[in-house]
Amino acid sequence: MEAKLNDILAKARGEIEAASSLDDLEKARVKYLGKKGLITDLKKNISKLPKEEKPMAGKLINENSKKIEEALGQKSEALNKEILREKIKKEKLDVTAHFDRHESGHLSLINQTLDDLETIFQNMGFEVVDGPEIDTVKNVFDDLNSPADHPARSTSDTFYITDDILLRPHTSSVQIRVMNEGKLPIKMVSAGRVFRNDEVDRTHSPMFHQLECLVVDENVSMANLKATLETFIKEMFGDDIELRYRPHHFPFTEPSLEVDATCPICHGEGCPACGNTGWSMELLGGGMVHPNVLEACGIDSEKYTGFAFGLGVDRIAMVRYGLDDIRLLYDNDKRFIEQF
Repeated sequence: MEAKLNDILAKARGEIEAASSLDDLEKARVKYLGKKGLITDLKKNISKLPKEEKPMAGKLINENSKKIEEALGQKSEALNKEILREKIKKEKLDVTAHFDRHESGHLSLINQTLDDLETIFQNMGFEVVDGPEIDTVKNVFDDLNSPADHPARSTSDTFYITDDILLRPHTSSVQIRVMNEGKLPIKMVSAGRVFRNDEVDRTHSPMFHQLECLVVDENVSMANLKATLETFIKEMFGDDIELRYRPHHFPFTEPSLEVDATCPICHGEGCPACGNTGWSMELLGGGMVHPNVLEACGIDSEKYTGFAFGLGVDRIAMVRYGLDDIRLLYDNDKRFIEQF
């Protein structure tokens, strides 16, 4: 019995070692340890042995069966490792290969300009506030002291959803929302998309971006407005930029003004970008907050004053980068985008 088991064990180890695949290994297992395997047959025949030989035969068969199982396990582990190595080798991805074929994206000129504007005002102590792009007539016109017959209220200028709901034509509606909260003093800016029923040309678009600034506190004056504007313009365009103030009329500010800046391309000398005037296009408009606006928002206009101004972010980008057509910002022309 012992000699026969040693012979079976030697042959089993040889076949197991020679197995080159898991299928070959499984065939070896079935041959020796399966239901009709050589070791299994010996176990079945123990009952036929003399009584005194049964314990020793059972012990020898179990020991050899265990050795074969250990050999199968070791070989299975080795084969699985080899299979895994081959799979990794075959499926390996070189993440550094051809990295120069894929370009990295970047923020658009408008978003770059928005970020720069908000950073400048935050450094000046302003809070950045967001507001909805769809708002009420009350916030957009009524509380901003716009008369019922103001041209901006007509459907030829503004996109209405219902008689009382519309796409905001300016971000001034966010100022109204903040003033109606009743928390004073106020020092805020709000930027975002606005919508007007304009024909598309080199300086107009039916969708563009605005940034509005509002300060409300005791003893706020026009001097504070001018100082804020000059600080902002010089931070944005440089110290050599000069400003020009022109009187204007807005229903929500009194007195009101419009502001031009010297052309950052020619520095006031005159060039094609500024139409040889030395001045860029109108940058912004604003003034002292009209007392009617303060009162409409529940603010005592005898105690508090304020200033507000709004600017076109797209126009700021055009002046800053010397663009002569607003459509360049929206055409998605890769040749243009890659320049910035």
